[in-house]
Amino acid sequence: MNPSKSRPILTDEHEAFRSSFKTFLDRTIAPRYQEFEREGVVSRDVWAEAGRMGFLAPEVPAEYGGPGADDFRFNAVLGEEINARIMRGFGLSVHSDIAVPYFLRLGTEEQKQRWLPGMVTGELIAAIAMTEPGAGSDLSGISTHARIEGSGREKTYVVNGQKTFITNGQNADIVITAVRTGPHPYRGLSLLVIERGMSGFTLGRNLEKLGIHAQDTSELFFDNVRVPVSNLLGEQDHGFGHLVDNLPRERLSIAVGAVAAAECALDLTIRYVKGRPAFGKSIADLQNTQFVLADMATDIRMARVFIDDCLMRHVEDELDATEAAMAKLAATELQVRVVDRCLQLHGGSGYMLETDIARMWRDSRPQTIYGGTSEVMKHIIGKMLIK
Repeated sequence: MNPSKSRPILTDEHEAFRSSFKTFLDRTIAPRYQEFEREGVVSRDVWAEAGRMGFLAPEVPAEYGGPGADDFRFNAVLGEEINARIMRGFGLSVHSDIAVPYFLRLGTEEQKQRWLPGMVTGELIAAIAMTEPGAGSDLSGISTHARIEGSGREKTYVVNGQKTFITNGQNADIVITAVRTGPHPYRGLSLLVIERGMSGFTLGRNLEKLGIHAQDTSELFFDNVRVPVSNLLGEQDHGFGHLVDNLPRERLSIAVGAVAAAECALDLTIRYVKGRPAFGKSIADLQNTQFVLADMATDIRMARVFIDDCLMRHVEDELDATEAAMAKLAATELQVRVVDRCLQLHGGSGYMLETDIARMWRDSRPQTIYGGTSEVMKHIIGKMLIK
């Protein structure tokens, strides 16, 4: 049940892209992945190599140095393979799937010329900073604030506050940062691009997590950081709307990876149970094993069909927030459930960290949390049903 099997929504061009990316992952990242897990970050030279190979920001137009592949299915292929190879520590999806669209949709021509070429080459690694110690899924709780000082060419935003759980935080050169610029809980948010090296902008700890150890996840601190008004992304006080507009894509990206991970876990488990003897036969010959595998394969197949439909609806600009919430809810809950049952079928070996299924179990858990928790997804869906 590999991600490319029986996929009418994908063309030969998508599959050729997948093949090239597989080779990149196997040659460039796989031999060093344990090193990255120990260090808590994927080396910048890997990002640069991904840029040279054309695997960063595939949707960026040629005039900004990008491949110009105006088709989210190329992004989906990248996310599927990272998950299918248990390499989620490479934060490519946050960079390409989440950050890039903000610049493409909201950026001025000057901003696009300034930042997009470096995002394509890997010279500039991007992050997005919304979560704070006191504000997660509820964006109205954001307290990091920016006040305007000066006038004319001297006019700047002065930013104070803190962010946490920021993916790509240690590596990031540019951070799309949600800040409060007005008193209204929602209509008072703005997006500022804060750059590495700005005075008062400091990185906190590279946070220790239960899983996804190769992914740098950081605290960020802002102490009177002066940000030029030219770094405002979109309209002042319209940041909440800008964030909401991009959330369906973010949630679809998570869902795409979740289904690929579930497929990978099932494949690993089928191979394991066929070779593991018990009671004079292989575990695969036991009725319970077959029933468990049958349930998982059926659930995964249904999820694959649904997520592929959502993927095409997004490509056609028809995916709405409710459908994206359904996709994220269904796919991530499925991933957690499948990986847990697959670990059970591995028995004691599944609890050993050197096994792939153990790493998948460890890395799958945050899927139902970030990008909006399962409970928030249900709230979104439920509100729409009774509207």
